[in-house]
Amino acid sequence: MKNEINEIGKHVIELQIKALKKLKYSIDDSFNKAVKKILKCKSKVILCGVGKSGIIASKISATLSSIGTPSFSISASDCSHGDLGRITNKDILILISNSGNTTELNNIIKYSKSNRITLIGIVSNKNSTLYKSSNIKLFIPEVEESGYGIVPTSSTTSQLAVGDALAIALMKKRKFTRLDFKAVHPAGNLSKKLKTAKDLMLLKNKIPFINENHNMKKALKVINSKGLGFLVIINNQGFTTGVFTDGDLKRLMQRKREIGNIKIKLHMTKNPYSIEENMLASEALTQMNKKKITNICVYKKDNKRKTTGVLHIHHLLKNLR
Repeated sequence: MKNEINEIGKHVIELQIKALKKLKYSIDDSFNKAVKKILKCKSKVILCGVGKSGIIASKISATLSSIGTPSFSISASDCSHGDLGRITNKDILILISNSGNTTELNNIIKYSKSNRITLIGIVSNKNSTLYKSSNIKLFIPEVEESGYGIVPTSSTTSQLAVGDALAIALMKKRKFTRLDFKAVHPAGNLSKKLKTAKDLMLLKNKIPFINENHNMKKALKVINSKGLGFLVIINNQGFTTGVFTDGDLKRLMQRKREIGNIKIKLHMTKNPYSIEENMLASEALTQMNKKKITNICVYKKDNKRKTTGVLHIHHLLKNLR
């Protein structure tokens, strides 16, 4: 019984793999035209479908909105009761249907034609109303469905894949970055993964700055007051020239009895490893573990010589859990 159930599951997945392979080789210049048309759109991309295709439309719309292409989905049935007014000729309309002859979509197709709304059809039937009426036709090859060949499974997987392909192509052409993605995902685990050094670094008076010409007596006061176990050494111009850690201090005290009047620049680590403020905090943590350091200097992209913040490994671990 267990093996039989597993085989059913494997068969469903195998049918969907075959569908995606057929879809891959069906991608042609229409896909390129669709991406370029959406890139030029100054308004919204509106998606609509019926039944399972409607659910796919909602998912594609959500993906588009989250990566730089403003979008919303509408109900095909509600369109016949006033929601057609939400669509303007500045929008792009994407209709999704396996058969392309769904009754509920006919009113939407007529409305798009009479109002000169750009219509992109994601459809599997070249003889359908939707295929013939679409300005840009994204054809999905006919595939074998699971469940007696009638349950929308392989076809909806293909529809979703086309939507994801459009979304990612648009994202790359818009040069939508991780920072852009973070701006529209301010909460949850995604937000944590996308936190940058700038989000978590210590600033201003929390940075343990000390001038390179100061002596160890002054350095000890600063390192104890800031509580980070290291110092950022700067010159008279405010540029970072080195760092000095409590480990460096212990080693120095083992070698010399009197250290109070020694200038710190004589024992600092010159040209310390530092990171740009837009580096992902998770990557900063990886670098710190790799280099076996507990603190790191952070700089702005246009001025690597000047430290604008510091990261401590304990603070990173606390905020990235």
